[in-house]
Amino acid sequence: MHKHVFLRIVEALGQHDEYFRAIVDATGRSSLSPLQKCTVVICMLAYGTFVDSVDDYLRIGETTTLQCVDKFTRGVINVFGAQYLRSPTNEDVERLLRMGEARGFPGMLGSIDCMHWEWKNCLVALKGQYVRGDHGKPTVMLEAVAPQDLWIWHAFFGVAGSNNDINVLNQSNVFNDVLHGRAPAVHYKVNRTEYNMSYYLSDGIYPEWATFVKSIPMPQGDKRKLFAQHQEGARKDIERAFGVLQSRFAIIRNPARSWHLDALKRIMDTCIILHNMIVEDERATYGGNFDYSYDQLQGNDSSAPPNNSNIDFQEFLCRRFNVRDKQIHRQLQQDLIEHIWERFGHDNNN
Repeated sequence: MHKHVFLRIVEALGQHDEYFRAIVDATGRSSLSPLQKCTVVICMLAYGTFVDSVDDYLRIGETTTLQCVDKFTRGVINVFGAQYLRSPTNEDVERLLRMGEARGFPGMLGSIDCMHWEWKNCLVALKGQYVRGDHGKPTVMLEAVAPQDLWIWHAFFGVAGSNNDINVLNQSNVFNDVLHGRAPAVHYKVNRTEYNMSYYLSDGIYPEWATFVKSIPMPQGDKRKLFAQHQEGARKDIERAFGVLQSRFAIIRNPARSWHLDALKRIMDTCIILHNMIVEDERATYGGNFDYSYDQLQGNDSSAPPNNSNIDFQEFLCRRFNVRDKQIHRQLQQDLIEHIWERFGHDNNN
């Protein structure tokens, strides 16, 4: 994280919460500075250190450190959550579609997958529902969507680790905007077939929905082998995003030591917000036209109730059917096989 990004966070939190403002008590003694409080939290998130390990460096005790972490996570979510945990806007969707088209996948918005965060201090009464056989320890699951630039557009955290990716999908809100008709309109053509619904690249466990494009297990023929190679290569974006997120914030890579799931969720959301802030800063630093405008987010309540519940419910069912249409899934996969072969098959033969 560059210095100006950190100072932006400190300044925003100081304006949001009095806790991050320097004060002087009646004896003239200054309190801990906002830089000290924010630095101790960043150390906790980035290095995954113990609470009292920064006492010698920052002169902050264990109780105050825990309070700083709680205040910091709440403040970052309140101040930056609407900006860095938002769904893609029309401009974002256009850029993501161009990014997918350049890689041979028209209509692609990114890749979707789940990761596990080990919960070391899981309560004994809850341990049974948070343990899965292939992990052996209590975990909490994160479902995320990320494109090639590693910006995490969707994050759904808090499902017990005993579930699989399909169980998480059935509980998440990844398709809420699509089902309620709030998603930006998408129109594209693949192999001379027109489609009006974007999709994510996924692994084999996900269902055959129109919004997923999966690889082909044990592909036969040059066309299918080339498609599987490109799909599996592009789907690694979400794995890279998980790896970068864990490398930047060791608190996620290491077992969680909190007692409460709400605290874990705030920490995860905060790390994702900081990750997206770093991605945005790297775009501006290392070039590229990444002009983001968040003015339209103010006063935009995406959870507003429908005006006509009966009509909207019928439309909701229609959209739900379209999202889960297996026939579109298979047709889209076949069209992408032909499209990728026409575009990259010549280079592959050479």
